[in-house]
Amino acid sequence: MRIILFLLTNLAVMVVAGVVLSLLGVNGYMTSNGLNFTSLLIFCAVFGFTGSLISLFLSKFMAKRGSGAVVIETPRNHKEVWLLDTVKELSQKAGIKMPEVAIFPSHDANAFATGWNKNDALVAVSSGMMDRFTPDEIKAVLGHEIGHVANGDMVTLSLVQGVVNTFVMFFARIAAYAVDQFLRRGDDNQGSVGFSYYIVTFVFEILFGVLASMIVMWFSRYREFRADEAGARLAGKGAMIAALARLQQESEESRMPDSMLAFGIRRGKTPTFGQLFSSHPPIEVRIKALQAL
Repeated sequence: MRIILFLLTNLAVMVVAGVVLSLLGVNGYMTSNGLNFTSLLIFCAVFGFTGSLISLFLSKFMAKRGSGAVVIETPRNHKEVWLLDTVKELSQKAGIKMPEVAIFPSHDANAFATGWNKNDALVAVSSGMMDRFTPDEIKAVLGHEIGHVANGDMVTLSLVQGVVNTFVMFFARIAAYAVDQFLRRGDDNQGSVGFSYYIVTFVFEILFGVLASMIVMWFSRYREFRADEAGARLAGKGAMIAALARLQQESEESRMPDSMLAFGIRRGKTPTFGQLFSSHPPIEVRIKALQAL
């Protein structure tokens, strides 16, 4: 459920920070002789990790708002009682504090987990999955999501995103400085920067940010295999394989909002730009990996 929403929040923070810094003229890395690379790297690291950490701490709030998930405070029926009991059992097996449990309105079978640490997490299941999947299949899906939490995927994602942010900002400013100096060649004030520098920096940040998202998506695909293993360990290998097979039988097109797909149990359609931008490996590949365990 997390990665696309995480990236959007992170990008928003970075863009706002960049615009504010530009308006305030904060360029501590700029000297009369050009860029100071050490100062620039420190500057980018501070703001790069700030963006990822803000996204991390907002992840659960944004997930609830984005999916319409309703946290179960007091169970209203036997299904919700079973859901709470099952999450409690699985979280105890995984050695984590029981997360908040929620159901979000969606006909599609999906589930997600998020939170800033493994002892303050949220696990949510779609109403469609609750209606159509067997208890063993749902339990396996919950095991998969609790695996994401127990493995600390959200924290690791934030560290990866912080590093990515840092280098996106770093190389965007170097490239923008080079373009700005080329456009202003022959200018008496060459070495300083003009307004074009800020415009070009913004463009390069967007461009490099899109390319860097391939790294985040690779991480997402890798963690799906680890979460599948956790689901098999917590709920049974056969149940995990059956749950994935059942998901494969569901319609290829997911009606779940694009912003909520990345850390769900099920991916949506393959992104237009190809597998490098896909948050999940193909389900058939995941099933083969489980069978090989």
